[in-house]
Amino acid sequence: AMGNWLVNHWFSAAVLAAWLGINIFLFTYYFLFFDQDDRYFYTRAILGSALAWARASAKCLNFNSMLILLPVCRNLLSFLRGTCLCCRRTLRKQLDHNLTFHKLVAYALALLTAVHTIAHLFNLERYNQSQQATDSSLPAVLSKMHLQDNKWLNPIHSNETTVEYMAFTTIPGLTGVIITLALILMVTSSTEFIRRNYFEVFWYTHHLFLVYFAGLVIHGIAGLVRGQTEQSMAEVHPHRCAQYLTQRDQNCTRDCCKDPEFGSIPAESWKWVLAPIILYIFERILRVWRAQQKVVVTKVVMHPARVLELQMHKKGFHMDVGQYIFVNCPAISLLEWHPFTLTSAPEEDFFSIHIRVAGDWTERLIDTFQSETPRIEVDGPFGTASEDVFQYEVAMLVGAGIGVTPFASILKSIWYKFQQGDQTLKTKKIYFYWLCRDTGAFAWFNDLLASLEQKMAESGKADFLTYRLFLTGWDTSIANNVALHFDTATDTVTGLRQKTIFGRPMWNTEFAAVAAAHPRSVVGVFLCGPGALAKSLQKSCHQHSSLDPRKVKFYFNKENF
Repeated sequence: AMGNWLVNHWFSAAVLAAWLGINIFLFTYYFLFFDQDDRYFYTRAILGSALAWARASAKCLNFNSMLILLPVCRNLLSFLRGTCLCCRRTLRKQLDHNLTFHKLVAYALALLTAVHTIAHLFNLERYNQSQQATDSSLPAVLSKMHLQDNKWLNPIHSNETTVEYMAFTTIPGLTGVIITLALILMVTSSTEFIRRNYFEVFWYTHHLFLVYFAGLVIHGIAGLVRGQTEQSMAEVHPHRCAQYLTQRDQNCTRDCCKDPEFGSIPAESWKWVLAPIILYIFERILRVWRAQQKVVVTKVVMHPARVLELQMHKKGFHMDVGQYIFVNCPAISLLEWHPFTLTSAPEEDFFSIHIRVAGDWTERLIDTFQSETPRIEVDGPFGTASEDVFQYEVAMLVGAGIGVTPFASILKSIWYKFQQGDQTLKTKKIYFYWLCRDTGAFAWFNDLLASLEQKMAESGKADFLTYRLFLTGWDTSIANNVALHFDTATDTVTGLRQKTIFGRPMWNTEFAAVAAAHPRSVVGVFLCGPGALAKSLQKSCHQHSSLDPRKVKFYFNKENF
């Protein structure tokens, strides 16, 4: 299984290894540097090893802050995906892990922020203790130096100063508190539950990234943590002179009479994040420009279970199957953009989306469309894994609930390819599984499946598509209805020829059947659904793929939003 995973995900594994390696290298290198370099000999006399912990984590924070914006540059990723068309599909597929990588970097930022903050709390406490010490210890002596000029080592110059005072009145303290709060809010509001049910909360708090980057750039400007200057090192090197600092005599005649002088470590966060920020600004400008292009809503259909279908037209809009767009409705909110998978096929002269109620914004949009047709702005389309579906001889499509949307596009496109007698279609067989909690949600998809079923039967391709509808939540009235109409040719729930199955699929059985039917094929497994389902499908892909390269292989793809 591990071998299969590496074959499928070698690029992801390489990126992950490089990212981890660079983080470990940066942390270790700078930890040892600040722990051993002579310029920080006196700084360490006050702070101890907390200096190295704070500085090493700061370097890694800069590195990860540089990376965090890159995976969310949608247009950049679309461009890379486009230029990658000649690459192997495994490489193109790895670009779909952009949000996984974004989250990974975010968790690393959270962990490093905790290390950095705790280290600096120790540092402030030690600065404070050294300032208040009245003995002739080295930290106490160093803390009393240069209080009148700008060559000091200890940023705390008064006995009245507290750690809290430093945290809320100095630039590093205040920006540190603000960017930590921004990070906490962004991480906590981006859980799956909040994204799915309260998208607005996620959307607005995520824009605190502006505060985060502004704070990050300003954070190190004051240079409170200092080291000995090069000139002072040459005059009074700590190895030679440190011992004399605690035993000063009035008539000094040695070459160590002069006090060591200290200067700031230059702020450098801006060097790390400047390029990604510029790239992201271009990304946002491009989004605004694309959003300005006029969108005409050509048809509005209200399906049962409050699912709204919008058919639209936009000049120069070209799509592939399974792509998604971002939609904005200025009448509801000027700032909010929501992702929706396209349900139309590239062969159609319009593009469409299906919207169900999943939060305030979608509810207001559906209500608005029932009384008028507001102006809509569209950004996209953006590519995800299911574009690759026609590259596989056999495809297993799994949609959970509304997650069936990318497959609506795929199934329609196949129907058009059959009608047009397209010779480029590599796909020989499609298995389609739809898992749904209630019958209402099936309604809008019924027409498509019914017409598809009829078309395939008419053109003698009835076996091309095998589909199973799994009803995962059902009540007694459905059960009684099924019992009454058990012998009818079509299904009592959907009116389709193939019966609905009650309960959840047994994936092992399904995969074993596909492997037996196609012993030498490469099977693409496509999912749009929850993470738990992804895990069990991934497991089944590994278990049922043969190690023999000439035999059946299952490749797993998951939609990302």
